[in-house]
Amino acid sequence: MKPNIVFIFSDQHRACTTSLEGAAVQTPNLERMAAEGITHKNCISNAPVCTPWRASFLTGQYPLTNGVFLNDLQLSTNRPTLGTCLKDDGYRTGYIGKWHLDGSQRAGFTPPGPRRQGWDFWAVLNCTHRYTSSDYYLNDDATKRKWDGYDATSQTDVALEFITAADEDDRPFALVVSWGPPHNPYRDLPNEYLKLYPIEEAEVRPNCETPSKEDLSGYYAHVTALDHELGRIQNLLEQKGLMENTVFIYTSDHGDMVGSQGEQRKQKPWDESIRVPFVIRCPGQQKKGVTVNKPINMVDHMPTLLSFSGIDIPESVEGRNVSGLFTGHEPDGDDVALTMCIAPFGEYTGLPWRGVHTTRYTYTRRLDGPWLLFDNETDPNQLHNLIDQPEYAPLQAELESYLTRLLEERGDPFKPAQYYLDKWGFEVNEKGTIPYTN
Repeated sequence: MKPNIVFIFSDQHRACTTSLEGAAVQTPNLERMAAEGITHKNCISNAPVCTPWRASFLTGQYPLTNGVFLNDLQLSTNRPTLGTCLKDDGYRTGYIGKWHLDGSQRAGFTPPGPRRQGWDFWAVLNCTHRYTSSDYYLNDDATKRKWDGYDATSQTDVALEFITAADEDDRPFALVVSWGPPHNPYRDLPNEYLKLYPIEEAEVRPNCETPSKEDLSGYYAHVTALDHELGRIQNLLEQKGLMENTVFIYTSDHGDMVGSQGEQRKQKPWDESIRVPFVIRCPGQQKKGVTVNKPINMVDHMPTLLSFSGIDIPESVEGRNVSGLFTGHEPDGDDVALTMCIAPFGEYTGLPWRGVHTTRYTYTRRLDGPWLLFDNETDPNQLHNLIDQPEYAPLQAELESYLTRLLEERGDPFKPAQYYLDKWGFEVNEKGTIPYTN
């Protein structure tokens, strides 16, 4: 019997902001999920930006293959995606929440058909950063509707309805739920969660010298609010007896610096930006309550889910099937994840970088040469840059060789952003962004 799939991801949730990693934030349902499932310590956002991550998640391809390396680009319909593969295999498919793959009209209606990339049930807005009573479209109706109250709660209500209806269907189902928080604005959520994190008491990471405790407390509040919604979905799957035959995943598209290293948001090579939570419960999992460390990438999600479903992985896919890490058929160990920021925008315009992340180390280079080298085992807050220190020269050379090989495999010459914009014919404004309308 083919398994169901419930894939839940939030926007901009860094791995270090969970109680699983000792943060002073309440995530009891993620803890419960981890106790019954498997936690992945090194789930890496190869390109820590919203639209590129989503395109790579659906296609299993890196941004310079699918062409989506900036926000507000439209994902082409000329390649197989997770949704089309599942639908073609007979799955009942659904997508709820933020899409951000249909171009620069953020509030526009994505009509039924190829641009929905195989998802039949549809409760979606392309993109918004309002989290209370924001707009969305339902199925074939081009009339805007509004989520009732906190968007993530109403979106979860619809997810529960989808699962309940799908349980009466003979077909397996695949549901993606895409929550907008904890992406800023950090304080657009119910006060009951904000009260849990008084501003003056907000935990500050050791690498955050000039924190905005107001931002941090709101960020933590969003994380706890989402954890509550995660628990509601987990409860329903257990109550209906569906969990044993469901691949159930929580993760995020990328992290958020929230002041760490003196930086904000995403696009950055530090851990807070590139490393995201990943917890899975799945049929045939090797054990309960264990952690695996071998790095996995955003391009690996699509082939892994197809493998769980017994679907042949398309030749176009560049990611790898890592289901064996969770079923015990692949040993844990070391590996290398490629990371990149191809065409930085906003406050980060003009600073492209490429890097690698192993089980232990983070290495990054800019166009002007090696930039960052961290030993994440001895320096988890990445306070001590080891670049160009003589005693680490062999390690730096080894990591540089990994990076060179991976870039060659991807056909990436690592040039300034304009090279890629010209190659793909994209025009950006003075902030480096694709012009968009809300």
